[in-house]
Amino acid sequence: MAGDTKKKPSISKHWVYRALVFAALDFLMMMCSFFCAVLVRFDFRFSQIDRRYFINILIIAPICSIVIIGLFGIFKMYSSIWRFASFSEFARIVKAWVLFTLITLLFVIVSELITKSRLIPISVWIMAIVFGFVLTTALRFGFRFISFMNNEKSATDDGLNIMIIGAGACGKDVIHEIVMSQHVDARVCCAIDDNPVKIGREIDGVPIVGTRKDIPRMAEKYKIDEIIFAIPDARGIDRKDILAICSTTGCEVRIIPGMYQMIDGSVTVNTIRNVQIEDLLGRDPVKANVEKIREYITGKTVMVTGGGGSIGSELCRQIAMAKPKLLIIFDIYENNAFWIEKELREKYGDSLNLLTLIGSVRNTNRVHAVLDKYRPEIIFHAAAHKHVPLMEGSPNEAIKNNCGGTYKMAQAAIQYGVKRFVLISTDKAVNPTNIMGASKRICEMIIQMMDRRAQAMFDKGEIEVRTTFSAVRFGNVLGSNGSVLKIFEKQIAAGGPVTVTDKRIIRYFMTIPEAVVLVMESGAYARGGEIFVLNMGEPVKIDDVARKMIQLSGLTPDVDIKIVYTGLRPGEKLYEERLMDEEGLRETEENKDISIAQPIPMDDEKFEKAVLELDRAAKSESEDIRHIVAGIVKTYDPDKKPE
Repeated sequence: MAGDTKKKPSISKHWVYRALVFAALDFLMMMCSFFCAVLVRFDFRFSQIDRRYFINILIIAPICSIVIIGLFGIFKMYSSIWRFASFSEFARIVKAWVLFTLITLLFVIVSELITKSRLIPISVWIMAIVFGFVLTTALRFGFRFISFMNNEKSATDDGLNIMIIGAGACGKDVIHEIVMSQHVDARVCCAIDDNPVKIGREIDGVPIVGTRKDIPRMAEKYKIDEIIFAIPDARGIDRKDILAICSTTGCEVRIIPGMYQMIDGSVTVNTIRNVQIEDLLGRDPVKANVEKIREYITGKTVMVTGGGGSIGSELCRQIAMAKPKLLIIFDIYENNAFWIEKELREKYGDSLNLLTLIGSVRNTNRVHAVLDKYRPEIIFHAAAHKHVPLMEGSPNEAIKNNCGGTYKMAQAAIQYGVKRFVLISTDKAVNPTNIMGASKRICEMIIQMMDRRAQAMFDKGEIEVRTTFSAVRFGNVLGSNGSVLKIFEKQIAAGGPVTVTDKRIIRYFMTIPEAVVLVMESGAYARGGEIFVLNMGEPVKIDDVARKMIQLSGLTPDVDIKIVYTGLRPGEKLYEERLMDEEGLRETEENKDISIAQPIPMDDEKFEKAVLELDRAAKSESEDIRHIVAGIVKTYDPDKKPE
């Protein structure tokens, strides 16, 4: 049907008009070039010019004009935006004229062989080509010069003064974009680069005035309002150092997101974003083996428990990219599940086989019904209560959901032939000082117990599929629900104060996409019972994070926004650990950002009995639940006071 056919994009009438105007001007300039060439050849003495030369030029010049217009069309000279003319346009002009010169040379040779005479002097041909090249090139680059001059004139004291950090390819593109844009009321006053060879040189008229140590001085000298960090491939430690210097200037700081923006030349004013806290962590982005991930996820039925949460939803996004046979989002909270389902359906449409189910991992019947019907091959178990202070107030809920839910999911995974089961754990499980961390440590122990059980049942022939269990342990993720950074953002937006528990407190941080891609990769390396520990980089002081976030908002800590220290909350400690003393750590051969903690020996029968008793105590709302947990997790002391 006609209504189903896609319309081809129509050619702009304005573009056609501009192309015709340029072609007409090229025609006139070629005619002028030939007549000027013959006049120069005979010293502007009309009486000395042979009449047949004029007649021949009247025939040759229009033909040559049409030829050069055709060549310009072939080299797409009429589709360029000459206000942004650069070396690539100049190269195409040169190619067109070189080809025209070769055609002319061939014409001269052939015509002389046929007519046995010279139609016009060789010097006229040479001068006509030179004049034509100069005039047609000047016509086009004149547009860029006029546009540049207009921008220079339009810059007023009311516009933004911008400093660019980085005089490489990306910095050059940003400078060019701002200089040539008619829609940006700003001017680039200077650029900064650590390469001493570049200092004193210019990019599009913008001087390169110093290195990173000169940023504060040059910001003051040029009255800079905004700084743009244009080094997308900078090392994490360099990015942190330079942005820390920029934050002392009082200028608004923005940044180019990443090198992928450079691949198709898509760096524009619109791609520049505000600096985010992850830019200041001083850690290089993690690298993941995408092929390894796709190898075990593509074409499989994958289930994500807690699929609507911060980690769970990002797991769903990245699993969707790996093209599973079926993706099951399983969550008790319907609002979160609804939004991630909506997002994925809008992005992938019918190309993604997606199923969203509401249910609790604490509900044995619901869990068994789902696994029996859909038979997932891979389960990422992200469902958990994770908020430390809230769980201190509701410890039995932490046990029911985290420990009971994990135990039930793991049991069902073995029964229904799940091939891989990956638990999302936390560094708070190491020497825990709170009930949430202690519950997650029990979850890790459940996973290791269940892995040994699955192996034993498989060896005895009791099950056909051996379920491989593993856990992934990492620290705080930037931007997750309830994270400290989300709290800081809201407090700053409200005008403060920003609350920090203790000046000394430090934490590991990682972005949600980084954490999730390593979780998925860890699942590929699992052989059974491993606790994978992610490299979170260097820990950072929460007080420093709060101050940098205030500065990035263009405000001054303790002046515009007060920082209040509230003291450690119940269950909180000054620093997080990645390992217990008994655990050794070895790196995976495939990825240095993923290490493996060695399992700690334990009596599985005794441990399972304790877990079942713990679950019963939680369901009976025991007041002594913390001490029961301490009987299982020996490093947990519920009576220990915050440091």
